[in-house]
Amino acid sequence: MPRFLLIHGSCHGAWCWRDVLTALHRAGAEARAIDLPSHGADRTPLADVTLDLYADAILDAIDAPVILVGHSMAGFPISAAAEKAPGKIRSLVYVCAYAPVTGLSLVDMRRAAPRQPLLDTIVKSEDGVSFSFDPEKVRETLFHDCSDEAVADAKARLGPQPILPQATPIALSARYASVPKRYIRCLQDRAIPPEYQATMTADWPADRVDTLDCSHSPFLAQPEALAALLLKGADTP
Repeated sequence: MPRFLLIHGSCHGAWCWRDVLTALHRAGAEARAIDLPSHGADRTPLADVTLDLYADAILDAIDAPVILVGHSMAGFPISAAAEKAPGKIRSLVYVCAYAPVTGLSLVDMRRAAPRQPLLDTIVKSEDGVSFSFDPEKVRETLFHDCSDEAVADAKARLGPQPILPQATPIALSARYASVPKRYIRCLQDRAIPPEYQATMTADWPADRVDTLDCSHSPFLAQPEALAALLLKGADTP
């Protein structure tokens, strides 16, 4: 029976995986999602959040090896967790996520993309500690193919995103490299350009990369299809 742990992206929380969890449970899989520090119901102060703290929170939630799934910015914390404790992770799955390069931060990688479609949606806090998504612009950038009900619910739940974890370069070694990896590209993504997702996985084996014809939010737009792809790769080391 496959066991999944699902990690949300910037400004989101465990709530975004609800429909994917339902589909995975229906198929007989064990699956759960967590709030990263300062997200969702977690009350960690924004200024205290680091990439290392994200990784530790993920590892604290694992009591047996899991397929660790990360959306968007969560590509960095799931990779940091794999670097710390590869034995806890059966495989990594990047869902339209940043696939890290050692020595670079997420900010570095975002700036390396051919386009910056999300910039106009980001509103930085006055203290410079975090950013939020402009609620008037998130439908167009994150949720353009999602239902009105799903978008309204998401807008009500989105919160601030600590900047420090995204500005911290990641250090990866053979420990991280030893963990099997898969990638799910989203072909209508308006946050991380689809062509950049292709660039990040250009040297990956073809059978390790799948696609969904949807927005940056497949967990809301196509939860059943996303769950099916996660299950498809569950039996592959």
